[in-house]
Amino acid sequence: MAAPQYDVVAIGNAIVDVIAKADDAFIVAENLKKNTMQLLFSMEAAEALYAKMGPGIEASGGSAANTVAGLAALGHRCGFIGQVADDQLGGVFAHDIRTLGVTFDTPMRSGDPSTARCLILVTPDGHRTMNTYLGASQFLPAAALDPTLIADAAILYLEGYLWDPEEPRQAMRAAIDIARKAGRKVAFTLSDTFCISRHRADFLALIANGDIDILFANEAEITALNETEDFEAAVAATAAQVPLLVVTRSEQGALAVAGGERVAVPAEPVAEVIDTTGAGDLFAAGFLAGQARGLSLADSLTMGAVAAAEIISHYGARPEADLKALVAARLG
Repeated sequence: MAAPQYDVVAIGNAIVDVIAKADDAFIVAENLKKNTMQLLFSMEAAEALYAKMGPGIEASGGSAANTVAGLAALGHRCGFIGQVADDQLGGVFAHDIRTLGVTFDTPMRSGDPSTARCLILVTPDGHRTMNTYLGASQFLPAAALDPTLIADAAILYLEGYLWDPEEPRQAMRAAIDIARKAGRKVAFTLSDTFCISRHRADFLALIANGDIDILFANEAEITALNETEDFEAAVAATAAQVPLLVVTRSEQGALAVAGGERVAVPAEPVAEVIDTTGAGDLFAAGFLAGQARGLSLADSLTMGAVAAAEIISHYGARPEADLKALVAARLG
């Protein structure tokens, strides 16, 4: 088996993020559920909410795209596979992610629907309420995969958010087969409890079939996956089935379980939580970077915590500080 040229290649929604401040009254007035992600099922709905938002910033986004952007900021070679439309926002996404050093060669899709966008409302307490129009991102076909790119990555990283639509679901199944045949690892993030409520049987089947080597979840997701409110029971049940389980617990830090070894680290201190957008994505970036470097579970978790702490200290899901320097200062 040839040495991989990429550390991580990810498949996920290719989304342009629009991030703006909002107060709780606005969230209530728009009948939104605070600190969750909801789907907007029409371009008209997306435009109506966008028109009511305050001034914002725009950047390429999407959960898995945020993760590989973080990995690239940490000095790792990464690729991304995701569908954009041949429109202005599609061009914005492609240019933005490539300037970060991430390989992105997925062919643009002509015609409707337009490129996906996520309207993110950040309240004064730092919580984010995401409203996502998936657009072209949910039409990623297996034919758009680059088998050579996938086979040339040490880890294939898959985003649970993209499991909803049939076409990209089949593309991700095909990507798992490619990675497996190449002897590579597969990492999967559960993304959100709503994904689990719709696809719990599929996710459990992937785990039972041995298709997942590294599983990422937060506290709510791991308990939802196991249909229990008992956190420890949920962790034990899933850790017995996957080689490496990583669970984030917000201000309580994170833990990892592999081969019977369980390690936990506290959250890194933050002067003020500004925006939690991308916290889990950047945690995954730091952890995967640690694993790519052959670091221990504890050091990998710490790298994840450092990356997450940086991202929640400002608006947006792209690092503003030098992540490599922050990690070096923390780990020595």
